Amino acid sequence: MYNSIIPLILVLSTEIILGSNLHVDIDNSIYDYLDRLATQGVLPYYQNNTLPLKREYIANILINLNNQRDKLSRVDQKLLDEYLVDYRYELTDMKYFKLEDGETTYHPFSSWSHATSGFNDVFSYTEKQENNSLDRRSFLGNMGSGLGGIALAQLLNSQGLLGSEDTARATADSKPIRPEIDPRRPFARREPHFKPRARNVLVIFCAGGCSHLDTFDYKPELVKRHGKPMPGGKVVTFQGEQGNLIKSPWEFKPRGKSRKMVSELVPHLGELADEMCFIHSMTSKTNTHGPGENFMSTGYTLDGFPSMGSWLTYALGTPNADLPAYVAIPDPRGTPQSSVNNWGPGFLPAAFQGVDFNSSKPIRNLQRPAGISDSSDKATLDFLQGLNKRHQRRFPGDSELAARISSYELAARMQLSVPEVSDISSEPAHILKMYGADDSSNKLKASFARNCILARRLIEKGVRFVQLFNGAYQTGGEGVSNWDGHKQLKNQYSKHGPVLDQPAAALLRDLKDRGLLEDTLVVWCSEFGRMPTFQKGASGRDHNPYGFTTWLAGAGVKAPYSYGASDEFGHKAAEKVCSVYDFHATILHLLGIDHKRLSFLHNGFERRLTDVHGSVITEILS
Repeated sequence: MYNSIIPLILVLSTEIILGSNLHVDIDNSIYDYLDRLATQGVLPYYQNNTLPLKREYIANILINLNNQRDKLSRVDQKLLDEYLVDYRYELTDMKYFKLEDGETTYHPFSSWSHATSGFNDVFSYTEKQENNSLDRRSFLGNMGSGLGGIALAQLLNSQGLLGSEDTARATADSKPIRPEIDPRRPFARREPHFKPRARNVLVIFCAGGCSHLDTFDYKPELVKRHGKPMPGGKVVTFQGEQGNLIKSPWEFKPRGKSRKMVSELVPHLGELADEMCFIHSMTSKTNTHGPGENFMSTGYTLDGFPSMGSWLTYALGTPNADLPAYVAIPDPRGTPQSSVNNWGPGFLPAAFQGVDFNSSKPIRNLQRPAGISDSSDKATLDFLQGLNKRHQRRFPGDSELAARISSYELAARMQLSVPEVSDISSEPAHILKMYGADDSSNKLKASFARNCILARRLIEKGVRFVQLFNGAYQTGGEGVSNWDGHKQLKNQYSKHGPVLDQPAAALLRDLKDRGLLEDTLVVWCSEFGRMPTFQKGASGRDHNPYGFTTWLAGAGVKAPYSYGASDEFGHKAAEKVCSVYDFHATILHLLGIDHKRLSFLHNGFERRLTDVHGSVITEILS
């Protein structure tokens, strides 16, 4: 401990002596933060034309911001707290020492509720002597004791060894939660952080950027101004120049007791509008398909981060030991653009990757070879299990060996369980008809319907997370196999709508009829929406991440309910703007998970699904 304290004292002492005279590099992120707040009118006096600024000057700005923190967003408040910590030495110096040149003594911590008691304890004696001015020479002469106390107090406080009971309790409540994973039983059931509203999640992901303006977000003004230029001039587009405002080719009609306006493109889903909680103010960080899929599925635009299903199975395990905890069901036409990134484990243990199969393509390499009987297969598996256990006794504590044996044993169990759950031939005729699985005139719809039945059967068996995809990466040309309607929206969506509509509606209805919605959260989403204009010279809509629609149904959410709103044209989120981080935080919350605490230590960083962002959308909770 002494070896860590002494260098820290020296570093802190030097930083405090010199800190107030140092300029902050012009590339520092704090300038972007201050510029943004100045633009918002929070810092009307701030000027960025005299960069770089001194640390002392920035500390004064931070004091001002803290005194009006109620004007800041939650994200900006969090950033402010982080900057206050970064400038703690300037702030401390300003509070407790008067300089010989007559500068005013500041008291930033007197009104800062987030200040730790550790600072107050350390400086209690000094504060009593506040009227006794210290010259600079005396200040530096007392550095050995005073700054040593500061450094020690900071170290002890950071380790939870100094501070009030409230501070200690707050620290404990914010401490990261990393589930202890037994490599021999990686999917063992684990307790949630608090009482959950849902136990399972079913995601219906419409790949390609499904248009909210042609499905669930009715805009009378778009109808009124059909064919006219969009007010305000040009907007940011992804592909080509924008054309005129275009109303939906499909009529919107009031549905259910709520009279929710839903497009004729999805009439069966429209009939279930009273079961849905719509979020009409969703936003994304990107207008590109691959990164957009990544962001919606993993919380990051880059590859290599764990998917939401991986986070949930890492946190909770699964109640069914004979089936995968997490199943991804690709579209019959293929995988989405980001492919396995949508259900990958990222840096989490590989066991938490989603297992991908659908009704027509079972899990690979799982079928028993022809000519091998059930009894012979079982006898062989039992013999191998005996060898594995004997090998494990020779190498106790080998986690990698235990994990491999566990995966083999799960595969053996799945040989029996997966064919049973994926065989929908046992479904009664009226169920097949309800889903559209018997539709010989639309084989693609029938195939997707069978995937929907598979999803219900998996939820019924207790699979924790099921991710069902509608739409695949470009096969046959742009928008042919997914919702990317750039050029021929009416022609393409007229084909995609029926494929999605009846099967997805039947899935929701079937879950409700079987009582499964009481424990299951159903999520419908896409990577982004579409523009209210058609592309110039085309008959389709461009990408739009600035405002689009998602919906939830089932356990823990209000229904019927609509949250937030896009502007009068459906271009940008305008009311109760929601981010994907908020979306993920809410889903985790419904499963009994604190999104701020569920964590995995990776390369020295506490990683989480929502990064350092996100707030639970409490208004939509039932």
